[in-house]
This record gives sequence, C-alpha cells and structure tokens, in this order.
Amino acid sequence: MIVCGGEALIDMLPRESRDGEEAFAPHPGGAVFNTAVALGRLGVPVGLIAGLSRDFFGDMLRRRLEESGVEDGLAVLSDRPTTLAFLRLEDGQARYAFYDENTAGRMLRPEDMPPLPEAAQALFVGGISLMGEPCGSAFEALAMREAGRRVVMLDPNIRPGFITDEAACRARLERMIAGSDIVKLSDEDLSWLARGAEPAAAAQALLERGPRLVLVTEGACGAVGYAGSLEVRVAAPKVRVVDTVGAGDTFNAGVLAALHEAGALNRAALEAPEARVLEEALFLGVRAAAVTVSRAGASPPWREEL
Repeated sequence: MIVCGGEALIDMLPRESRDGEEAFAPHPGGAVFNTAVALGRLGVPVGLIAGLSRDFFGDMLRRRLEESGVEDGLAVLSDRPTTLAFLRLEDGQARYAFYDENTAGRMLRPEDMPPLPEAAQALFVGGISLMGEPCGSAFEALAMREAGRRVVMLDPNIRPGFITDEAACRARLERMIAGSDIVKLSDEDLSWLARGAEPAAAAQALLERGPRLVLVTEGACGAVGYAGSLEVRVAAPKVRVVDTVGAGDTFNAGVLAALHEAGALNRAALEAPEARVLEEALFLGVRAAAVTVSRAGASPPWREEL
C-alpha cells in the first residue's frame, strides 16, 4: 500500500457561459489528491491523509476518492471549508489563485497525523500543503516520522506565489529532502530550488543531501532520473495538450506504480536501482501524464487506457 499525505481541494477551472461570460467549474483536485487518485486508477492499493471538509465540496472529493479506489479512512474530517484554487490558463500552463484561510486542509496540526498501516510500503508527500501553517508542520512531521521506516517520496510542487516566507520554505524543503528516498521536481521547481544552477549538477547536488533517487520532469521533453552515477532519460509521448493540470501528479503515480509492480518500492532496492527498472518507472510516469494533459482538468487515466 502507498499512503499519500497532502492537500485535497477544488480546482475552479475556467469556462465560458452560454452568454459568453467568464465562469468557473469545480473539479476535485490538489497535487497530492491527484496522485492518490491516479494510483487508485492504476490499480495500486492507496490511502490518503488529508483534511477533508463536510461541506458539499468535501462530498465531491470523497466521491472521487471512492470512485477511484482510494481509501479515505486516514483523512481528517472537519466542518471547516474546502480550499478553492481558481485557475487561469496561459499558453496551456496553469496559473493559480488560492483561497485557503482557515480551511479543513490548512488547519491540520502535527497531532492530527494518524499512524500508518503496517501494509504501507511508501509515503508520498508534497504540494502546497507544505507551504502553509499549521499543515506544513503537520506533513513535515509525518514525513520525518516515517523517514527510515519505509520509502518516503517528496514532490514539493513549488508555487512561488503561494510562499509567504521563502527562507522558512527553503529550510523546510532542505530538511525534508534529506529525509526522503525519492525526490521529484519539475524543471521549474529545480531551477527555483537550486537558484538557476545547471539541471544535472543541481540534481546531483540533491543526491548528495540524502535521497537515493532524484527525478526531474521536463514537460514535452520527457523526464530524467538520477541515482548515484546512473542517469536515465525517457521521451514524452507526443499528444495534443489541452492543459497541464495534474500532469506532474500523474507522473508521480506512474513512477510509484511501476516501482511497486517491480518489487522495487523499498529502501534496499533504491540503494542501487537497476537502469531497466528506473526506465520503466519513468516511462509509465510520462505515459500516464500524457493522457492527463490530453484532456481538461486533472483526470488521470485508468490502467486500461494505457
């Protein structure tokens, strides 16, 4: 089983009304939520730790989890509102405005973090849930508690406009990178984190801080994985891009699903991953993400679609 810890929210996607007026349509989303849904649709046993509201947006989120085969028994329910993320698409890229004050997800505390099931092989954490408080401290505490016990994968999914204290954010990510086995970043994330350093050198520098595997996505160019001296690159399938919402989240699920199926989702196997295993993991990641970007919103593929 894989446990995902982080935000679950509603993406308000841009639409046009019949009268031609600007409108927004609600869709279940959130980086970590999307990864959990994608894992469930790929047939991997998965659970979600998130703050879920009892409001009707929370009902939408729970329905999506149930439909996708995601266990929600680890979620923390409250009467606080659901986080809303309004999107605008600029050249196919998503730009966000978050409404997150006093929400069910934002107000999670370290003491709210449940124990993980014995069957949990891995913990995946990341997203904007690491940027705010008190939830940032909660998910950092969860990740550091599990570091060394099972595989920990981190995807910071950095949104610079959401960060109010850059120094504190960088310090948190430094601590969490050191405690993670797998770190995944987009090329934009890596540039922000490494302050514009050359990508391969920046990835190698991250490996020296503790992770066994560093993955970098490069949009239409594909993805590359670094493990010690090993460097594996795969190309992305060519598709017509509708939008990129949820692409990186789906990639994460593809990688985790492939490692799970190969019997390599354990700390011993990640010490010296085989090139073939890493290549297959990257390939499933980019292949699944290609389906997601070919349709509107974060709608990860089912296994039979691949």
